[in-house]
Amino acid sequence: SRLRRLGMMLCSSCCPSPLALIDVKGFDPKDVTVMMKDGKVTVSAERKEECNTCTGKRCSYRKYMKQFSLPPSCCDKEVTYSV
Repeated sequence: SRLRRLGMMLCSSCCPSPLALIDVKGFDPKDVTVMMKDGKVTVSAERKEECNTCTGKRCSYRKYMKQFSLPPSCCDKEVTYSV
């Protein structure tokens, strides 16, 4: 399959500029998970691909994880993200 370049943006109403821009290249939006807890944001993605070839089976596995702290002025409920 063709790799797509996806950018995930995290924003907050208390900050005029985006909090983070994260490159999740090679992942579909359904593969990406965002969790917020105790002032920290965790972005993770996992993808497993299998394909059969004339010589056998080929498997590819990718995993991505990034965690960062929100600025003190931000509340978990004010943070939004989009892909």
